[in-house]
Amino acid sequence: MDWTQYLNPLMQGAWVTVELTIYSTVFGAILAFAAGIGKLAHNPLIKAISIGYIEIFRGTSLLVQLFWLYFALPVAGQAIGIDLRLPPVVAGVMALSLNIGAYGAEVVRGAIESVAKDQYEAAKALNFTPRKTLWRVALPQAIPEMMPSFGNLAVQNLKDTALVSLISLSDLAFRSEQLRNFTQDSTTIYTMALLMYFGLALVLTAMMKLLERFVGRWRAGAR
Repeated sequence: MDWTQYLNPLMQGAWVTVELTIYSTVFGAILAFAAGIGKLAHNPLIKAISIGYIEIFRGTSLLVQLFWLYFALPVAGQAIGIDLRLPPVVAGVMALSLNIGAYGAEVVRGAIESVAKDQYEAAKALNFTPRKTLWRVALPQAIPEMMPSFGNLAVQNLKDTALVSLISLSDLAFRSEQLRNFTQDSTTIYTMALLMYFGLALVLTAMMKLLERFVGRWRAGAR
């Protein structure tokens, strides 16, 4: 079989991988900021919820999280009379988002805590509220510091999308395995898949670098 005939199904799978990466990275970033800021909150309930979420999803396997959402959650729902079945794409995005969000939360927390103490003291002297201090002082300085780590997490998230093939979601890894089973041409198919993942990672890295530069100019302009 000519290798060009593999290209169309693999490209279809790659598009699913791109969609999963975009959705889960965006939702994961939102969760990261919520949990990272929540971990620094003075409210003990918010802090406890944030810490619990971070520790659970950092301390357990992404594969197990994915299987729990797709296979175990519906069973738990049946026990209480609620239909909690999730479509594969929803379960995949949820698992990836929750996982990257937990790791990103520590990045957010660390960046906020790295802001010099005299900045907080100056905000307090100006009678800023804690919320205003966070939005006007801490985050503008912390976000540029987060970007390299977020870039690494985004690339890792792209690679982790291959796990969703285990719940029959037709991403690049799933399409590659389908083709291999049909043709037994493992070398060609997996080489093409490898190069596609590498290409996607390069594009994602370049996009994150551009975002990092944009945020850096925004910080410089705010001075």
